[in-house]
Amino acid sequence: MTELPLWTPDAARVARTNLDAFRRTVNARFDLDLADSVALHAWSVAESGLFWDTVWDATGVIGDKGATAHVPGGILDARFFPGARLNMAETMLQGPVDLSLPAIHARQENGDRRTLTWEQLRHAVAATAAALRAEGVGPGDRVAAWLPNVPEAVIAMLATISIGAVFSSTSPDFGASGVVDRFGQIEPTVLFAADGYQYGGQRFDCLERLRELRPQLPSVRRVVVVGHLADTPAVGAIPDAVELHQWLDPHGGAPLRFERVGFEHPGFVLYSSGTTGKPKCIVHRAAGVLLKHLQEQQLQCDVKAGDVVFYFTTCGWMMWNWLTSALASRATIVLYEGNPAHPGPTRLFDLAERDEVNLFGVSAKFIDASRKAGVRPRDTHRLPALRTICSTGSPLVAEGFEWVYDAVKPDVHLASISGGTDLCGCFVGGDPTRPVYAGEIQGSMLGMAADVFDERGHPVGPGVKGELACTQAFPTVPLGFWRDDDGSRFRAAYFDRFPGAWAHGDFAAWTGHGGMHIFGRSDATLNASGVRIGTAEIYRVVEQFPEIVEAIAVGQAWDDDTRIVLFVRLATGAALTDDLQQRLKGALRQQASPRHVPARIVAVDDIPRTRSGKIVELAVTDVVHGRPVRNVEALANPEALTLFADRPELAR
Repeated sequence: MTELPLWTPDAARVARTNLDAFRRTVNARFDLDLADSVALHAWSVAESGLFWDTVWDATGVIGDKGATAHVPGGILDARFFPGARLNMAETMLQGPVDLSLPAIHARQENGDRRTLTWEQLRHAVAATAAALRAEGVGPGDRVAAWLPNVPEAVIAMLATISIGAVFSSTSPDFGASGVVDRFGQIEPTVLFAADGYQYGGQRFDCLERLRELRPQLPSVRRVVVVGHLADTPAVGAIPDAVELHQWLDPHGGAPLRFERVGFEHPGFVLYSSGTTGKPKCIVHRAAGVLLKHLQEQQLQCDVKAGDVVFYFTTCGWMMWNWLTSALASRATIVLYEGNPAHPGPTRLFDLAERDEVNLFGVSAKFIDASRKAGVRPRDTHRLPALRTICSTGSPLVAEGFEWVYDAVKPDVHLASISGGTDLCGCFVGGDPTRPVYAGEIQGSMLGMAADVFDERGHPVGPGVKGELACTQAFPTVPLGFWRDDDGSRFRAAYFDRFPGAWAHGDFAAWTGHGGMHIFGRSDATLNASGVRIGTAEIYRVVEQFPEIVEAIAVGQAWDDDTRIVLFVRLATGAALTDDLQQRLKGALRQQASPRHVPARIVAVDDIPRTRSGKIVELAVTDVVHGRPVRNVEALANPEALTLFADRPELAR
C-alpha cells in the first residue's frame, strides 16, 4: 500500500464538478472565501442552517421551503425547514424538458430489457396513485412492496409518496416469516407483491408464500400482484388479490397530483438487518431523505442532469432508496434484477458499457470478487462515460482500490461511502475534488459533524481507533422506531452511549489525509486480551491469499479471555494445510500485529450473510457459543450456520 494517491483530479476536472460550483455559490452568496472542499465542510457544519438552505436551492428541490431553514438544538431536538410544504415525488418526477428521454432502464440477468421514458413513468405513477386513493389510502397510511428490483417497485414508491402515504419495501427472496416480521409491525393497507423472481438462471415462484403470509397481515385490504414470471399471474387463491394491470385499468389517464406535506412527515420505513432479533422499523422523513440524497449524489458523487446512474441493490437495502433518488437530479436510473455474476463475472460491466453508465455502484465484496476472478474490464470493455465508481456495504480494502485503478479505469473517482439504513444516507464518503488514497474513505459528507470517539466519548486524533459518532443534527436523523411511543428503544440504539451525539456502531479512525478508515461494526469488534481489533483489518490481509475466497473472524470465550477464531472459505482445489495456516498467521503478524493472529483457523464451505450481502459475525459468534440465532430469516443462506456448530477444532 502506497502513501501516494491513486488518483488526483486535475484543476479542470475539479472546476467542472458540482461540488466546486457549489463552493463558488456559497462564497458569492455569503461573501466568503472558502478555498476548497475542506473549508466548505467546516463551514457546512458551523452554519448548518445556511448550508442546508443552500443545498435546497442548488439541487433543485421543488416546494415551499418556508421562512426558516433550521431551528437549532441538540441532535434530537433541532429541526429543519419547519414551515416547508413539499412532496418528494414532485421533485423526483419533474424530469427534463424532453419527457421522451429515458427515466428508467430495467435490466435482467436473462437479457430482458425495458425502458420507461419520463412521460411513461409519470403516467404510470399517476394511475397507481389514483388506484391507491380508490382503495382509501391517504396521508400516513402504509403501503408495502415485496418486489424484485423492477420499474413497478419504483412506480409503487413514487405513487405512495405522491399521496403522502408511507412506503416500505423488501426483496422477494425473503420467506413468509421474514416478510411478516417486517410488514406485520407497520400494518400496511395495500401490499404489492410479485408472482416470483429470477436469480442465477433459476425461477422462483412467490405465489405459494404469498398465500401463506396473506392471513398474517390482517391490516392489508388489497394485494396487487405484479406479473414478473407470467404476464397474467393466477391470483384467485389469494384473498383480496388482483393482478396489477386489471387494478390499474380504471385509472388510465388520471392526472398527476402531489400532496404537499411538512418536512417532518414520514415517507419511508426501513428495517435493521434483524440478525439479533425482530427487525427494527426505522421511520424516515421523505423530505429529509430527498435533501440528504440530493446532497450526496450531486455534490459528493457529481451526479448531473442527464447522467446514467446504476447501483446494484435489491428493494430490501437502503441503497435502493438511494438509487431511485437519483431521479430527483433528472438522471436516468438503471435497475438490475438478478445475480450480478450471471451468466459470467463481467455481467455488470457489460451493463455499464451498453447503458453508458456515469455512476457505477456496487458492494466492496463485488469489487473484491471481481479482483480475485481476474476480471479486467479495462481490457475488455469500453467505459468512456464512467466518471464515478461507488462502493459500500463493507469496508473496501486497499487492494480493492488498487484493482479499480489498475483493472477498471485509471481516471475515475472511486468513492467509498459509509453510512447505513439507520440514517438512509452516509456519514463519510467521496469528494470528487480531492485525491483518493488506497483503503481510505475521503472524508466527512458535507453537513455531517462526523468524529471518532474513545470509550469516554472524547474525540481522538488521526490513527487512533474508536467509535464513529456524529455530534450535530442532520435531515435524516430518523423520526424514531415504529411503535416506540416513548422513544426509549430509539435513544438506546444511538444516543445513550454518548449523550448528545449519535453513536453509529462502526469502529473507525481518521487518517493523516483527513480521510477515514472503517474497521467494521464495533459490536463485532474483537477484544482479545483487552485489545480491540476490527475484523476488516484481518480480512484485508487474509483475503489477499489466492487460496482464500472469503473469511469471517469471531471472538470465542476461552480461559477467562477471548481468542480469535478465523473461518475461511477456500478456493476450488485449495486445502487448509499447515503451510497455508502458517503463511496466513505470518502475514497477519507482519501486516497487522501479533494481536491479529487467530488462535484457530478453520475451513468452512460457506459463510452466512444478510440478504444485502454482509457477513454476519454476531450470528456466527452465537453459534460458536451454542446460543440460538434469533432471526435466521434475515439471512440469505441460513443453512450455512450449521457449518459453525460443534466444531471439534474449537473444543481443544
